[in-house]
Amino acid sequence: MTPDGSLDRRPDGARPRQLESSPIRARGRSIAWFHCFAGIAGDMALGSLLDAGADLGEVLALLDRLPLGGWALEVDPVLRGGVAASQAVVTVQDNVVVRTHAHIVGLVEEARLPDRVAGRALATFAALADVEAKLHRRPVDQVHFHEVGGHDTIVDVVGTAAALEVLGIDEIRASPVATGLGMIRTAHGMLPNPAPAVVALLEGVPTWGKNIAVELTTPTGAALLAALSSGFGPMPAMRVTGQGFGAGTRELDELPNCTQVVTGVRIDRATGTDLATSAGDPGDDANVDAVGTDTDADSGQPVSLLAANVDDATGEQLAHAVGVLLDAGAHDAWLAPIVMKKGRPGMVVNVLCDPSMVASLRGVIRETTGSLGVRLTTGERWPAARSIESVWIEGQLIRLKTSRGRVKAEHEDVALAARRTGLPLREVAFRAEALWRSLHSGSRMAVADQSGTGGSSDVPQRTIPFPPAATDVLGDGSDDSA
Repeated sequence: MTPDGSLDRRPDGARPRQLESSPIRARGRSIAWFHCFAGIAGDMALGSLLDAGADLGEVLALLDRLPLGGWALEVDPVLRGGVAASQAVVTVQDNVVVRTHAHIVGLVEEARLPDRVAGRALATFAALADVEAKLHRRPVDQVHFHEVGGHDTIVDVVGTAAALEVLGIDEIRASPVATGLGMIRTAHGMLPNPAPAVVALLEGVPTWGKNIAVELTTPTGAALLAALSSGFGPMPAMRVTGQGFGAGTRELDELPNCTQVVTGVRIDRATGTDLATSAGDPGDDANVDAVGTDTDADSGQPVSLLAANVDDATGEQLAHAVGVLLDAGAHDAWLAPIVMKKGRPGMVVNVLCDPSMVASLRGVIRETTGSLGVRLTTGERWPAARSIESVWIEGQLIRLKTSRGRVKAEHEDVALAARRTGLPLREVAFRAEALWRSLHSGSRMAVADQSGTGGSSDVPQRTIPFPPAATDVLGDGSDDSA
């Protein structure tokens, strides 16, 4: 207790848990990714950041600026499901306080916090006020906060914003959010779990429910994500610098009751180099997009494009080079005609490959084309899911590459069948694709059969059985699938 009788804001004596070191503040764009596998609450978010290395003294120094007495913050080391975590415990003298949104805004503004701390805290309370106003059908300025207006919630929200600032976090992202089941008791009485405020705050956010009769995600935790997270999805590309676990109040049998935060520096997915902080970063503005699809979750597969200009190789040599490059592991390889200096005709040898194959394929290009230089461009690709299936045409097995809404007969099989049967190449391909469509639309599809299809091992394959001695069911070559 302090001389005036209020609670001391700092724990007595030594900290319950001495954080080993503060995080290294890198020059790149720093990020915090919240893994909400057991949901999230205000105290869990704050505890995870303190566990990740945010200095408790610095966080308390910022909290002390609030014109708010009668509270204390302690950090207790605990275990949740065997996972070491930090529990942020806020104790108050009297929490029977109902505040309006305007009152809380006044408290935060009077504290004269750093711009980003104040902005993030105000954005969180604004999200709460907006949802409460819609749920209770009243203007925002008439919204009264009950639980979320108490000392502990204010400390959790402002403390989380302060801890993010102490860690130097520029950007915030999160995983899909877990929620519980059943009913919960609130100041408004018994409510469904997740609470209506939580559901409204997480509108547009990927969520999933667990069969646990516990409030896994609270309105405060949901508001922090809705207001501050610029995207949701898997852990984004980063160079990890630390992690922390913020504990919930109770131990659960089903899973560790904690929220994980992973901190790091944003990197380029293709090159692994740090991304510099830039103006207009979502993390630089507290009023980031409330919800959105994580751009990383929609990011494509990293690829490298190698290219070399060649003007002194024959067509046969270049065709051989393309074949060797494909055999060496390239995703694709192709030739493009160009006009070089002095009007000389030439070809560009293009090779699309995984970044890990750049060094070896660069050597193959030099060896097979004699080129003195190779260029590199990094990018992404979005390959559609596809599978390899097969049908029998005139006793010949024809493999087909299929994807959603498309089927394409493999040229090598079509050419071999055309030579053996004497049928035109185009007719063999047409009949194979038409037969596949006919069988695919019916019930004659067989279970996957890997034998004899000759497809690549990483592509799902199945064979549509058809007696090798028989002709296809569309003997006239017509396509009746339309």
